[in-house]
Amino acid sequence: MTYNMINGNRLFHTDEGPAADRAGETVLLVHGATCDSHDWSAQIGAFSARHRVIAPDLRGHGRSSGLTGGQRPRDFASDLAELLDGVDAGPVVVVGHSLGALVASVLAVEYPSLVRAVVAVDPAYGFEAEFAPQLAAAFRVPDPVGTAAAVLGGLENTAEAGPEAEALRVQHRRRVLAMDPMTVRDVFHGLFDEAATPLTVRPGVEAYLSRRTCPVLSLSAADSLKAKGIDGDWEEALTRHPHSASVVLEGVGHWLFQERPAEFNALVLGWIDGLPTA
Repeated sequence: MTYNMINGNRLFHTDEGPAADRAGETVLLVHGATCDSHDWSAQIGAFSARHRVIAPDLRGHGRSSGLTGGQRPRDFASDLAELLDGVDAGPVVVVGHSLGALVASVLAVEYPSLVRAVVAVDPAYGFEAEFAPQLAAAFRVPDPVGTAAAVLGGLENTAEAGPEAEALRVQHRRRVLAMDPMTVRDVFHGLFDEAATPLTVRPGVEAYLSRRTCPVLSLSAADSLKAKGIDGDWEEALTRHPHSASVVLEGVGHWLFQERPAEFNALVLGWIDGLPTA
């Protein structure tokens, strides 16, 4: 079954990989804001060869409806907790990109029994305090979709040339343009309005992330860290588990796992293989 009714919304997901009684982890792939589970097309096959892989579309994104409830990280985490219960999965390794990395961290803090480990890919947290109200205000406009397209376009790796790189940029832009404007507005307000700042900006987010007790692998683009005013050691200092690690990649954009899928897959799968026994 690829659709489940979760908290009043019809959520799409796929569930692939070895049978539950075989060796391997269960991996939950969580996409970013205004994206969908298609983002993980280069990961699903590689990961499901060794692990059970669950890839949902968050409420209001992709093929999932979003008519009921909010569009905040805790709303998405609540949906995923119910989904995992419904498909008899957990604890899982949550691999989250951007907003998805924040949702993965909320799952780890609020639903610790469901989370074995977190992989945070260019996460949507760790911003300077002044950044959040500026971005929240930018979405209080008649055309929040246009704002989102401009903001996300600024995160692309424009230095990368060639048809494949251009195809990725076109794909990302067209997907944003296809979204419901109010959903786009609510998703970004849920990340950057005043109520969201304890989860996204420093120093408040540092206290929240420190509540994660599971292993955390952080993978970030160097340019993203520079824009936030932090370095790769920042998140590693917030994770208490000895298997945690932080990796910074040069010359990539926000969708680093799509730009360098072979490198990304090998790095993450290798780290998962080294997780301590549950």
